[in-house]
Amino acid sequence: MTDSTDNLCDAPLHPQAAEGLRLFNAGEYFEAHEALEDAWKEEKGKVGELYRGVLQIAAVYLHVARRNYNGAVKVYGRSQRWLKDWPEICRGIEVGELRRDAEAVITEVKRLGREKMSEFDNSLLKPVKWDQNQGAKKHVYICDRCGHEMIENNCKVTCPNCGNRFDCSDLNIYFD
Repeated sequence: MTDSTDNLCDAPLHPQAAEGLRLFNAGEYFEAHEALEDAWKEEKGKVGELYRGVLQIAAVYLHVARRNYNGAVKVYGRSQRWLKDWPEICRGIEVGELRRDAEAVITEVKRLGREKMSEFDNSLLKPVKWDQNQGAKKHVYICDRCGHEMIENNCKVTCPNCGNRFDCSDLNIYFD
């Protein structure tokens, strides 16, 4: 991933994406798909693809839960397009683990085949691990030189407009 994509990962989750993840983890895969679709359509830029990938996995799990072999295999193949290039963790979502969990599901689906889908072990449908507090209390810093919103990354706060910088340990001096 590029630095710009990595920066996308530091931003907070879209509220509908967070709702979609809660629904996903409750086994409400159809409803999760709908909420994640709302986030995907509302989100501007590349990060919408992340939400689209997660909603595709919700659809895979829905097909598996309904014992729809063809649907599960087809949608899983599509999901890889949207999830393959993201880092292990993005916007608090453990994307790498989700990819591995989905791969384990589809491997078992293919092993069982159409005829034995009724034998699928639903315990393989793992929840999405994510930081539910990610972005919950994000502080917005405004540059005291030019008035633009500053970006915080690894304990450094930088103004993208004028280059003004602070270390996070200095923030209480300037912003509290």
